[in-house]
Amino acid sequence: MNLRLPGPIPVPEPVAQAGAAPMINHRGPEFASLIQRTTEKLKQIYLTKNDVLTLTASGTGAMEAAVVNFMPPGSHALVITIGVFGNRFKELVSAYGGIATVLEFNFGSAADLGQIKDALEKNSEIKTVFVTHNETSTGVTNPIIPDLVKVVQDHDALLIVDAISSLSSVEFRTDDWEVDVVCSGSQKGWMTAPGLSFISVSEKAWKRFEENSQPRFYFDLLRHKKALADGQTPWTPAISVWFSLDKALDMMIEEGLDAIWARHARAGQRVRDGVRAMGLQLFSQEGVESNTVTSITVPTELDGLEILKIARERYSTVFAGGQAGLKGQIIRFGHLGYMPDSDLDSALDALRNTLVDLNFKA
Repeated sequence: MNLRLPGPIPVPEPVAQAGAAPMINHRGPEFASLIQRTTEKLKQIYLTKNDVLTLTASGTGAMEAAVVNFMPPGSHALVITIGVFGNRFKELVSAYGGIATVLEFNFGSAADLGQIKDALEKNSEIKTVFVTHNETSTGVTNPIIPDLVKVVQDHDALLIVDAISSLSSVEFRTDDWEVDVVCSGSQKGWMTAPGLSFISVSEKAWKRFEENSQPRFYFDLLRHKKALADGQTPWTPAISVWFSLDKALDMMIEEGLDAIWARHARAGQRVRDGVRAMGLQLFSQEGVESNTVTSITVPTELDGLEILKIARERYSTVFAGGQAGLKGQIIRFGHLGYMPDSDLDSALDALRNTLVDLNFKA
């Protein structure tokens, strides 16, 4: 089966085999060595000297950790949303008693820096800003992060970025851009199975942590930081996924970040060109298309769910459908992490054949 989702993604055979290693004591020296070396390698991909903590959780776990550790209850936050996962931050802020100013942009578009500046100027009480770097629900990459950092700093606020589906695949420079908190997840460009999430924390963010009275337990990042110093985690870790991550990080470091970013850019262009050649339209606006997932508008005369069904059952190719209000309206074609050109071309063929089966004529 050709898995063309924006996550989980196919896991390379060496990474999958690494996950089958014999189990070890999570309180012993073997795991201490494992967590220490993976943490240092994660920092290389994050391009940071900040703390990077690994949680046994999905990417949403890292997002929730960011909220509970750095947003005091009853405090004001700005949530910038360009899709379903931006809206998830909105739900998390509300769940933990934050007062959210929500800046929503049309699905398929990126955020506008001018509107963000206006929102911050109108509310001097906003001290935390949440934003999604790459929105897989719409196939858009927000290009504003470096400039947004400066705007947030001028407002004396903390910037928290969901880079779950971007970091490790497209350019993200944690330290150079001075981003305070960055979330990511193993099932995306890290070429690893679901089960681990990552979060980097700047010194500025740790100072916020000290001032924050928000109740927390499983996702208490100070517990994780202290445990890491002892070569452990505060709770039982997903050891097998950690084994896989260790191997995947070796592969990524050997390839090099510049090469990884360039490979994803080529893959994104390859898929977009192939989709346009079929007479289909992209859902994302020109210039902000993601290099990790391409969103395709379903022609009005076709049924998006039927496209998914035929591609899966006849051509052994799994695409993702639209989420929330976009269900049935878009097809999402994932191309991140492990993705040989032959797999991308095979998926394009599967989509083309599906359209033929449905008698679609551009």
